[in-house]
Amino acid sequence: MTRETILANATLVLPRETLRGQVRIVEGRISDIACGSDLPPGAEDCGGDLIMPGLIELHTDNLERHIEPRPKVDWPHAAAIIAHDAELASVGITTVFDALRVGSVVSNAKANYGEYARSLADEILGLRTEGALKISHFLHLRAEVCSETLVEELDKFGPDDRIGIVSLMDHTPGERQFRDIAQLRKYVMGKHGISEAEFETHVATQKALSARHGADHEAAAVAAARRYGAVLASHDDTDVSHVARSAEHGVHFAEFPTTVEAARACNDHGIKVMMGAPNLIRGGSHSGNVAAADLAEAALLDIISSDYVPSSLLSAALMLGDLWGDTARGISTVTAAPANAVGLSDRGKIELGARADLVRVSRIGSAGAVRGVWVQGRRVA
Repeated sequence: MTRETILANATLVLPRETLRGQVRIVEGRISDIACGSDLPPGAEDCGGDLIMPGLIELHTDNLERHIEPRPKVDWPHAAAIIAHDAELASVGITTVFDALRVGSVVSNAKANYGEYARSLADEILGLRTEGALKISHFLHLRAEVCSETLVEELDKFGPDDRIGIVSLMDHTPGERQFRDIAQLRKYVMGKHGISEAEFETHVATQKALSARHGADHEAAAVAAARRYGAVLASHDDTDVSHVARSAEHGVHFAEFPTTVEAARACNDHGIKVMMGAPNLIRGGSHSGNVAAADLAEAALLDIISSDYVPSSLLSAALMLGDLWGDTARGISTVTAAPANAVGLSDRGKIELGARADLVRVSRIGSAGAVRGVWVQGRRVA
């Protein structure tokens, strides 16, 4: 029996415009798009609600929150992954790149920076194979250059592991995101509850690791991305020299550049700029870096990530649509733009033949309420 769904009398968010119409889904694909407010027999009346492509999340730490709901509490991983997956589905995210750190510090047991990525990746992929997950999951390996074991951990992954992104993470104190040591002190001491002396030890250790391994680890991460067939991303580019190095490596998109200077350099090099939705919604960076709204107003923002608040992805896209006076453009920062950045040509747009990953959203003032989520034509939330 043919599986068919019709979403009618909707405001369709198409690649470059919005219009009243309907979408027909057959066997998990978009088979027809029509204008007008007609209600064919059996159609779901959307009452003018937005129907947009499923949201695509390239960078989220949300799984970590489910696995460690309290400090030093290791929650059962299968339950945590399933809860994470369900939460994302509930806010309209239909494709996620789960961020996993690779590169550990093993010489200092107190650092709480041990290896975990390979085993957790196996659990995510296993649940996917079993059909236990609602949405589409890929892996995003965050390659920590200030570590001791990056090369060994990268070697445990291969082309069959659904690795879509490898990002170059350089957390050397005094560089990039935390070039201001005072901001780093506030963040690290507040998050981990450590003393001033322990913070100074942390800074010294990170600087030593960067000096000893930084260049080799960066080269190894670039090579690994090529070996996996993954897209390469930079992280926290701060000046033109950082962006120039990213361009040499073949970086596709820049995660959270910290200055207007870096974002403009990315634009000049054809590197897409991704900023965090919490930054946009809160009105600025929690680390004291450039505000996402400033980049949006300067036409230097291409992609939005929810980072650590999944529900912020939809809210930020709607905010951008209002800011730019163009709903379709705002929504594209969480649909077509991230899909293009990682080479997913089958989703991110409402067009004939595309995967029927769709979200129904009611506008409530400046906000949006998710009313339905479909993944390959099956309703999941």
